[in-house]
Amino acid sequence: MAAHPGARGTARSTTTHPQVLTGGQVVLPTGTVPDGRVVVDGTRITATAPENAQVIDVTGHYVVPGFVDIHNHGGGGASFTSGTVEEVLKGIHTHRLHGTTTVVASTVTGDMDFLAQRAGLLSELAEQGDIAGIHFEGPFISPCRKGAHSEALLRDPDPAEVRKLVDAARGQAKMVTLATELPGGVDSVRLLAEHGVIAAIGHTDATYEQTVEAIEAGATVATHLFNAMPTLGHRAPGPIAALLEDERITVELINDGTHLHPASLQLAFHHAGAGRVAFITDAMDAAGFVDGTYMLGPLEVEVSEGVARLVEGGSIAGSTLTLDRAFKRAVTVDGLPVEDVVAAISANPARLLGMDDTVGSLEPGKDADVVILDEHFDLKGVMRRGEWVVDPQLG
Repeated sequence: MAAHPGARGTARSTTTHPQVLTGGQVVLPTGTVPDGRVVVDGTRITATAPENAQVIDVTGHYVVPGFVDIHNHGGGGASFTSGTVEEVLKGIHTHRLHGTTTVVASTVTGDMDFLAQRAGLLSELAEQGDIAGIHFEGPFISPCRKGAHSEALLRDPDPAEVRKLVDAARGQAKMVTLATELPGGVDSVRLLAEHGVIAAIGHTDATYEQTVEAIEAGATVATHLFNAMPTLGHRAPGPIAALLEDERITVELINDGTHLHPASLQLAFHHAGAGRVAFITDAMDAAGFVDGTYMLGPLEVEVSEGVARLVEGGSIAGSTLTLDRAFKRAVTVDGLPVEDVVAAISANPARLLGMDDTVGSLEPGKDADVVILDEHFDLKGVMRRGEWVVDPQLG
């Protein structure tokens, strides 16, 4: 899958003077403002424009906050789990070209010592502000619902081992996905909650009752709801019902047209409401890149027509999704209001990460993270902290 056309020939250009984006439909937490404006001064959004501000006419376009992806394994041919620092930065930049200005780097199941080592590398990038933290997806997941994870490396969520990964991340661990029904699962949820780390229920074979117990212990996220968990049953509702009904849970959704039927997405929005949905990519190396053969941790993946599947067994292996595509699909295919999509793709994940004081909405004082979309919801410009990552293409 080739990079978005909006990325062609773009170069980073640092804002040296204030700018005013004017005339567009500006999507704010309070609603969409026709003929609105966003003022950027340095790296921040401000309330008033200095006299020397450059005016950029974005009439006919939507102006929305930069996207926040809390579950992303890589892109641009690079893996967050196994790549060098340079490769990880390439993956981050690939997603920025598609509007994701804040990204949490997700790992996949691996040897504990290897994951601790990766946590050290990724924590440095988090400390530098390149990523917003680390998400450990595995190894504490169910072999019954392993998806694209190596079964040989799975283990029960022993709180001591969970703590080892959290400590290795040096304060940059944001989330850990657990099969909370496994031995030590509920105790690990309590441990994570005590340390301010999100406990996410996923790759799980839990019953409804076991899921409720984990939520009561402090779990707050459903890792890619519907995927890698038992289906919703009328006698055995399983984890899906428990996760949808509880107001404390944010549900991740992969809106690529492969992971979810549109009716399942509508079901999630109807029961959870727009305030509890977080669109994610669950992207692997091929996101924003090309079809071919890749490695996801120790497992070989074949990407064909943008769909990633394990070579052995054929399980879906993450996605090649970028959040600009998820945004467009949500509006044009799923028929969701633009304001609800902005909440799911920016505001909700920012709040979940505890970063809503700086990102997730276009309000004065926050980082100047801005995405410009045309009337067809195709990406036409990306700004991160006042710097154009994709120069506006407004012609």
